[in-house]
Amino acid sequence: MKYQDVLIDLGLGEVINESSGLAVHTPIDGSELARVAMTEADKMPAIIAQAHDAFVQWRSVPPPRRGELIRLLGEELRRDKEKLGRLVTLECGKILSEGLGEVQEMIDICDLAVGQSRQLFGLTIASERPGHRMAESWLPLGVCGVITAFNFPVAVWAWNTALAIVCGNSVIWKPSEKTPLTALACLQIFMRAIQRFGEAPDALLQVVVGDAKIGEALVESPRVALISATGSTRMGRAVGPRVAERFGKCLLELGGNNAMIVAPSADLDLALRAITFSAIGTCGQRCTSLRRLIVHESIYEDLLPRLKQAYSSVKIGDPLQPDTLVGPLIDHASLARMQQAIDTAKSQGGVVHGGQVVSDDAGCYVEPCLIEMPEQSDIVRQETFAPILYLMKYQDMDEAIDLHNDVPQGLSSCIFTNDVRESETFLSACGSDCGIANVNIGPSGAEIGGAFGGEKETGGGRESGSDAWKAYMRRQTSTVNYSKELPLAQGVEFDL
Repeated sequence: MKYQDVLIDLGLGEVINESSGLAVHTPIDGSELARVAMTEADKMPAIIAQAHDAFVQWRSVPPPRRGELIRLLGEELRRDKEKLGRLVTLECGKILSEGLGEVQEMIDICDLAVGQSRQLFGLTIASERPGHRMAESWLPLGVCGVITAFNFPVAVWAWNTALAIVCGNSVIWKPSEKTPLTALACLQIFMRAIQRFGEAPDALLQVVVGDAKIGEALVESPRVALISATGSTRMGRAVGPRVAERFGKCLLELGGNNAMIVAPSADLDLALRAITFSAIGTCGQRCTSLRRLIVHESIYEDLLPRLKQAYSSVKIGDPLQPDTLVGPLIDHASLARMQQAIDTAKSQGGVVHGGQVVSDDAGCYVEPCLIEMPEQSDIVRQETFAPILYLMKYQDMDEAIDLHNDVPQGLSSCIFTNDVRESETFLSACGSDCGIANVNIGPSGAEIGGAFGGEKETGGGRESGSDAWKAYMRRQTSTVNYSKELPLAQGVEFDL
């Protein structure tokens, strides 16, 4: 098996020898990496029960001690960064520097979570009653179900798990069926951290591999306190209502249709670099990929040829090679959706540059595509998970912001301008309606310290930094009466 050594180095030797189960293929050349045993649906109640028992034990461990486990996990990830980064590239097709960068994201969130373990603080609240003290506490939530997508097969899991663990919870992880090997490798790495840590429940982290039935078992179980699901808006529409029906908590990270406004005062050299990476990085398969470019009419004819030149110069091919910038699409279904979107854009007046299939025999390789659109038509308002960038003109900032916001999704956004009024307007209540808004930087490549997530059909969830940790805990307001009286709130009198 061509890539067998990578799997063995990460402790997945037994996976290679599976004679049946889920076949996992690399998008690099379509070859089979391994066959993975799938979780049986009827085993899910027992798995969830084990996770609940682990939570009951873990919630009593002091938070700084929980943080020590995550510190050890960060050490183990540092040790295996090269190996795990290479497996990310093998399994999902992003270029190697991006695979390594994804593991670095995991290390960064571990560092953040270790510090957070000593700062799970609430508030002291002024009471209107004499001799009373009010306070707010944050307490462990329960079992957290984490459902991840193929395009960031390990980083998004780490965002959730590092915080969930320091907050006192257990985790059941369902990775994409396209990328289970990275999940199983992370489980091995996590278990090494547990062995070094000492006393911790074995079922603190479990990985389940399977189809929609496995996800449904997590979504529908009342013992799973939180479902954190990353994927399409269609998936979110299925998950959200079912979790709400049982009054569970849901953290949704769904579709993006991210735009950049390029203003007349923009540094076009800077904008060109940001456009190119944001639109074609990960072969356009990021939820934060740049999909719409809204350019002022006075600079449109200057920017377009420079952008076409940049697109034609990128190397497309094997993502393990150091000079490759564009790897493959994940599979033939993604290729078909890209071709369909291009055809639809043409029918709606689009002028297409690039987008040709380079190879679809031993991997789906395509040219990044630029499409000049006369307006923001229906296809532009949809998210196509591929390297397609729609270009449109605008005359004034109000028009640009209207175009920017006139899509169902609301994840990430940016403007390139050296005009402080334009930048501040874009960041104001009258500007971008997205969860992430940047000035003179592209929409992709979010840092760990900020909360990550979006509005509208992106789902409203927040992960990673800032106060995103609160999603993994329950809030409790308490009042202590240390007086000898029993005054009622709001001056109510109830004397017997």
